[in-house]
Order: sequence, then C-alpha cells, then structure tokens
Amino acid sequence: MVLLEFSIYPTDKGISVSPYVSRILDYIDKSGVTYQLTPMGTILEGDWNKVMNVVSGCFNLLAEDCERITVNLKVDYRKGSESRMHTKIEKVEKILNRKLST
Repeated sequence: MVLLEFSIYPTDKGISVSPYVSRILDYIDKSGVTYQLTPMGTILEGDWNKVMNVVSGCFNLLAEDCERITVNLKVDYRKGSESRMHTKIEKVEKILNRKLST
C-alpha cells in the first residue's frame, strides 16, 4: 500500500492558480482513489500503479495549457493492503493519550 503526498501547479499562470488546482482536484475526486486534501497538497492512498496513474493524469491535464509545471511528491510504501491514512495519526494520538489538531 502506498501513501503518496503531492502538490502540482503551473508556474506560468500568475499569482492565483486555484482554477488549475480545482481542475486537478476534480480529476482526483473522480478517479476513485482514496485521497485527503490538505492546504498544501493532496494525499493519495492505494497501490503504486493506481496512485501514480492519478499523478500522471493530473500532470497531463495541466500540460494541455500550461508551459511550466512544478510537481513535489513524497511516497511511503508498506507491504500489505491495510489503509494507513488515518491509522498513522491514530497511533501517535494513542501514544500521546490525546487528540491532535489534524
């Protein structure tokens, strides 16, 4: 199972790129891949090929009308099929014996 955190945005479209980010998030939402939106990026969860296909699809969407694109990504792989998107946070909260602001 892969947890992949990424951000992707055009760097040639001025100060506000929210129309492009919105287009990407619509694509992610329709992909069927489990995801979590954060203020600075998006976390995808699934098998390697599925999450990488979503990242590639997002890139291709922007490449249609953007001359310059920045992509930042981090990947955490762990063998098995158990979801870890929320359990990683829950484990730390259990150790601290309190809820964190997530």
